[in-house]
Amino acid sequence: MILAEKIIALRKKNGWSQEELAYQMDVSRQSVSKWESGASIPDLERILKLSQVFGVSTDYLLKEEMETAPSTISLESDCDEVHKTVTLEMANDFMEIKISGAKKVASATAAYILSPVALIFLRGLSGFNGEKVSENMAGGFGMVILLLIVGIATVFLVMHGMKMESYQYLEKEDFRLEYGVEGIVRKKMAEYEGTYRICIMAGVFLCIICALPLMAAVALGSSDSAYVMCVGFLLIIVACAVFLFVISGERKSCFQILLQEGDHTAEKKLEKKQSEHLPAIYWCSVTAVYLGISFLTQNWVRTWIIWPCAGVMYGAVRGIAAALKSRKMHD
Repeated sequence: MILAEKIIALRKKNGWSQEELAYQMDVSRQSVSKWESGASIPDLERILKLSQVFGVSTDYLLKEEMETAPSTISLESDCDEVHKTVTLEMANDFMEIKISGAKKVASATAAYILSPVALIFLRGLSGFNGEKVSENMAGGFGMVILLLIVGIATVFLVMHGMKMESYQYLEKEDFRLEYGVEGIVRKKMAEYEGTYRICIMAGVFLCIICALPLMAAVALGSSDSAYVMCVGFLLIIVACAVFLFVISGERKSCFQILLQEGDHTAEKKLEKKQSEHLPAIYWCSVTAVYLGISFLTQNWVRTWIIWPCAGVMYGAVRGIAAALKSRKMHD
């Protein structure tokens, strides 16, 4: 029995007209008519939805040798019953929110890096033209702009986090994908792989050339004010690189989260649960140190170096924490 005949038989078995089936499938009646006449074949997503609507497996729909309609795949063990099941609709909603929010997360992250740029440029400008722009004026306006940028970026991150609240369990708990969902997610990830690689390569290239403004200033023997301005350009280039890293990483992570691969395996989730308070403690401490040193020295132009150093140190801190936990478990 071919697919077209099975669709007709299952529709009639449920007592539905073509219009009623079309409504449940969210397609036109003409589409259902073409499926049943064999003029066209439903795509993979429609096949999955047909299996849900009719309550049969996709194997029955696709394999001509299967004449009897088995029920949809049941849970394999008692262990699986405690795991949440992610349907195709849930997976699509999660990917849509995650991908659309990736740009906001990347923009907010880049904004944090760009936040001191106005302060740096104003300080540099005061060195070129101290009469029109005093050092105090530059510092005051620069701090206002810095705080505004940080505040707006934080709002964007909080709003995105609120949208993702209902899907937090995907990153913290084990779950199982409904039959056929994995294939669709893998297909979308494969389609995105080319774009991901381009973004990563572009980001790496920007990181490599970010020091060019400072090198040019050294080569030209520029003044201290010119060096300060070059630091601002360096941060702009770094922010662009970080934007590419974050937006590509966020979009790829939505596929890895659903497939429970990469940094989202069961083992990684357990590690995150054990160290979930570390990032908050670490970055709050770094912020306190940054603000304390900056206010005490009033040297905001140079204290920005704390952030890249803290970023590098964070990897070391996490590694040390993981090593200590591993040693404790072995003991």
